[in-house]
Amino acid sequence: MSSPEPVSSSPSPRSPQGPSRLAIRDALSFFQLSCGRWRSQRSSHHLLHRRAEAGGSLIVVEELLLEDPRLAAIAQLHGQDPAGLVGGCRVRWSGSMAWDKAGEDHQGESVFGLIPTDERGRAGLLLRDRGYAETAPVAGHFRMDDRDDLLLSTDYETMSSLERFSFAGTDVRLRTSTVEGLSNTASFCVETRCHDSDRPAQAAAATAAAATPDASSTLSPLGW
Repeated sequence: MSSPEPVSSSPSPRSPQGPSRLAIRDALSFFQLSCGRWRSQRSSHHLLHRRAEAGGSLIVVEELLLEDPRLAAIAQLHGQDPAGLVGGCRVRWSGSMAWDKAGEDHQGESVFGLIPTDERGRAGLLLRDRGYAETAPVAGHFRMDDRDDLLLSTDYETMSSLERFSFAGTDVRLRTSTVEGLSNTASFCVETRCHDSDRPAQAAAATAAAATPDASSTLSPLGW
């Protein structure tokens, strides 16, 4: 897999952007920028209960090379031609939410592959071996807007979700999501990249949060 073009902190020429916004060429470059270790802080609003819940997670995003057999397998799982893939990622997460019951945790992993449907690579299919709102394999649609944000829409049997991802610099990513159907929620996440010097502190924070989740802990599963 080829590496993304150099990412500039200068505003995109297509539209006015703030000084911290990145110019990102295509969806593959967006996901390559997302590779690494992240701490995600989330606030979820449960519309039925009219209450907000705090949570968060530690997330690891790893790039999968194009020749990785897991990418071909996920394309075949969805009845797609593996030749259309441009790349993908493996995502692992470990987290907790404020309303968790004793013994309940949010750990898991997912593999996804990207199949663009336009020449610029800014729209297409995102194939996953498990979904966000449901754990069965699911295919979503992605597109990038004129601000280089990534929008991901996914339809499930009982609900649908819409997510927006954006970078506020190379080490901070923002995510909003809504889920409509049997469960109606709206969430906002701030995800901060973890550097090597942060690992001991992040590991301790994850252990403490898993042992005693409360409203101040900030762990949640990834929405891809």
